[in-house]
Amino acid sequence: MPDTDLSILNEIYDVILDRKNNPIEGSYVCSLLNHRKGMDKILEKVGEETVEVIISVKNKDREEIIYESSDLLFHLLVMFAANGVSLDDIVAELKKRRG
Repeated sequence: MPDTDLSILNEIYDVILDRKNNPIEGSYVCSLLNHRKGMDKILEKVGEETVEVIISVKNKDREEIIYESSDLLFHLLVMFAANGVSLDDIVAELKKRRG
């Protein structure tokens, strides 16, 4: 089985970091990163998307699983960026667990 190209995760993460460092009016990412609720807003979205993934799996709806999991991954990337966690940090931890 060939390795899946996950470069899109790096691309999205880079955009999120750019929005963090160079806010743009009307950006959804900026609205999360700069929300009056602070980190709580990002965590609300992570929680909401997690529940939606669970429901889609319970419903055995493959298309919805893909859609909601993509939302969850996106919001996790925002959470990582907001906390100074890189994808390299996540990969290093996964490799440590694998090895």
